[in-house]
Formats: sequence, C-alpha cells, structure tokens
Amino acid sequence: MKAPLPFSRGDRFELTEFLKASDLTTSGIGEPGVRLWIDVDSDGRIVGSTGYESVGTSGLLRSVAVAPPLRGEGRGTELARFALSEMASLDVRRVWLFSRRSGPFWEGLGFEPADIDELADVMADTHQVRAFAASGQLRYETAWSRTLP
Repeated sequence: MKAPLPFSRGDRFELTEFLKASDLTTSGIGEPGVRLWIDVDSDGRIVGSTGYESVGTSGLLRSVAVAPPLRGEGRGTELARFALSEMASLDVRRVWLFSRRSGPFWEGLGFEPADIDELADVMADTHQVRAFAASGQLRYETAWSRTLP
C-alpha cells in the first residue's frame, strides 16, 4: 500500500461520509490538533483513513477505517501502524483508542484493554473524548492502550 495522503479541508465532506458509513466519530474533523490521513483509490475516492489527537506524551488513535470491499488485505494494519509511527516521531509514549467491536484487531497491534476512566482523564482535552462525554456515549465505549517504544 502506498503511504496515505494528508487530509485537506477539501476532503472534509467525503471523509465525514466515509467515517459515518464506518460507524466512526466525525468530531473534530478539520480542527487544529486532529491529524488525519486518507487512502484513495485510482478514482480519488476515499477507501481508508487514519489519524490521531495528542496531548503531551499521550495519543488517541482514531479514524482507522477501510472500505468494506478492501478489508482483510492488511490495509487497516498499515494505516494504524502509519499513525503509530507518526505519533512515535512526536515522542508520544502511550496510545489510547476506543473500540467496541474490533478487539482482536487491536490486540494484534499490541493493544490491551484499558480503563475507560483513565483514558477519559488522560485524553480529556481531545475532540473525541469531549464529544463522547457530552453525548453520554463514553460510558458505552471500550478503551484500549499500548505503549510505544
């Protein structure tokens, strides 16, 4: 897979629709502090995404998605590893994420179940945590975490 492309404001509508179709949050898209990348097909349509928010030495991995026809080819793993590498280059040492349905996928990337309250406390200043707390969704989420080398 080629490296994902940096998100630009012109991608906002299409990325929002792609993430909604993937049942992922769209909070903070295009806002400062939310770093996003997209994977596009030969026609320029978004077929994958990845991103993160960071606070000090902690990061919140988010928006890792692959279009259904392309799942199972390793793209999700590559997109997640890309974002992890980007965070590591910024001296992020602990990465968090929310995932209710994809535990085995995240375990394969070294993530372990984590305390949701700790995630919410450490990452309180992120768009995603603020949106989940405001909507009441936070209590239904599952937290995952791992350290970066």
